[in-house]
Amino acid sequence: MNQPIRGFPPVTAPVTPPPSEDAPLVSIIMPVYNAARTLESTLRSLLAQTYAHWELLIIDDGSRDATLAMAMALASACADSRVRVIDGGGNAGLAARLNQAIELARGVFIARMDADDIAYPQRIATQVEFLLDHPECDLVGASALFFDNNGMVRGRFNPCATHEEICARPWVGFPLPHPTWLGRRAWFERYRYRADFKKAEDFDLLLRSYRYSRFACLTPILLGYRQDKRTLKKLLGGRRYTARAIADAARSQGAWGAGLAALAGQCVKTLVDLITVPLGLDERLRGETGAAVTPAEQGAWREVWKAVMAEDGKK
Repeated sequence: MNQPIRGFPPVTAPVTPPPSEDAPLVSIIMPVYNAARTLESTLRSLLAQTYAHWELLIIDDGSRDATLAMAMALASACADSRVRVIDGGGNAGLAARLNQAIELARGVFIARMDADDIAYPQRIATQVEFLLDHPECDLVGASALFFDNNGMVRGRFNPCATHEEICARPWVGFPLPHPTWLGRRAWFERYRYRADFKKAEDFDLLLRSYRYSRFACLTPILLGYRQDKRTLKKLLGGRRYTARAIADAARSQGAWGAGLAALAGQCVKTLVDLITVPLGLDERLRGETGAAVTPAEQGAWREVWKAVMAEDGKK
C-alpha cells in the first residue's frame, strides 16, 4: 500500500445515476494524521459509494509521514473533482480539524470518516435516505464491523436504534460510533467540537447536545472499523477528557449527583485499565470484539475488503 498510484483506483463505479439538482450534497470530513498506511483503501471505499453527490475534505493535521504527499497523489490519480486535499500546516488535533472541515464544508449533510476505516458502498446512500425520511432527526450513526490490519473480522458493534435508547445513560456514554456519524450541517454548526479536547471529543459533543437533539442509529453494518491494539496512554487520555466533559456538563446543567456518580465510574474504569492493560487482559474482560458476526455479514465484508485492497484491478 506504500505504492498507491499504479492503476488507481480499481473499484467498481457507483451504480447510481448522476444526482439531480435537488439531491443533497454530503460533505465527508476526514482529518488525517500519519495515515499513509491506510489512506488508499479508505479513499477507495468512498469512491465506490453508490451515492454520488458528495465531496471529500481531507485535511492533513501536520503528519510526520508521507500522508500529505500520498493524499495529493491519490487525488491527482483518481482525477475526481469531489476530492479536496487541504494542508493544515501543523498539528492542531482532531477536534480542531473537524471544526475547520465543518467551516469549509458545502454540503447539506456532513459525514464523518476516519482515514483507517472502510465505508461499505451503500453507507452514504442509506444514511442520507434515513435523514430525508426523518426530518426530525439531527444525526444518524450505524452499526460497524471490527477488523484488524489484515482484514480479519473481530466482531461487530450492535447499536441502540432510537434516541431514547442511545441517550438512556448519557453520563456513562452514547452507543453511537463516531466514525459512522452523518448529520445535518446546521447541527454540527450549532454545537461544534471543543477544539481543546484531544480525546473524547465525540462524547463531549453528545453530552452537551443530546437534550436538544434527536439521534438514531441504523442496524445494518455500514462501516468497517479498524481496531488497533489499545495502549495505556491512549486509554488514560480518553478517561481524562471524558472526566472533564462530565464535570463541565454537571456544572452547566446543575446535575451534580449524576456527574459525581459518573466521575466515580471513570475512576473505577481507570483502575481496571491500569491493572489489565499491562497484562494484556483488557480485551477479554471488556469484550471489545462485541457481538458475533453472521456468515452473511462475513461474506459481505470479504467482498468489501477485496474491492478496496485490489491492486491494478486484480483481486
